Amino acid sequence: MKLRQIILKVISILVLLPILYVLIALLCSSITIDREIKSETADKTIYLTTNGVHLDVVIHKSDLSKQLLLGLKKRYTDQYFSFGWGDENFYINTPTWGDLTFKNAFSAMFLKSTTLMHVTRYRLKGTDWVEVKVTASELELLNNYLQNTFRLDKNGAKVILEDQGYTSIDDFYKAKGSYSCFKTCNSWLNTGFKQSGMKACLWTPFDFGLMNKYE
Repeated sequence: MKLRQIILKVISILVLLPILYVLIALLCSSITIDREIKSETADKTIYLTTNGVHLDVVIHKSDLSKQLLLGLKKRYTDQYFSFGWGDENFYINTPTWGDLTFKNAFSAMFLKSTTLMHVTRYRLKGTDWVEVKVTASELELLNNYLQNTFRLDKNGAKVILEDQGYTSIDDFYKAKGSYSCFKTCNSWLNTGFKQSGMKACLWTPFDFGLMNKYE
């Protein structure tokens, strides 16, 4: 095979792979994993919120387990806590999309990396949050999923990154796992919903995948 043909073949593969990824992601996002049938009443409320790319789950302080709440930075006025997960380098060095670089994006998507939990505290409920009704059992499982994502120190405490939050109401904590194009911030939360027995996508790297199931 001539060198020119090899180069064209490689280029074709490089062009087709992202297209194939998006098509598979859209298909898997459209497939719904139904909520497990339970005898309990879904009388608890949590919320989904997005910045347009990154999806977070928001839980009222009274619905957080003692274990999950323990070690979180908080004030007495904080009523809601949002939780997100993602690549450490991307979180810290890309506070806005204007700060996005090819190096940071490539590293997050394809290289093994450390991750963080991003916790934001609110006094009031957001007007654009999407309401999700859950049972007490589902809420307990989701609390456990979130707690188990935090990486703890040798004393069993959450590890906060001091003075690394974007604002005065958000903080970063060390987390378990490695980010990739197959395990994104949004697929992480989707997995949490599935493992909690809640309605979710088969798989989704996008924020709208899970959000569309509840809007």
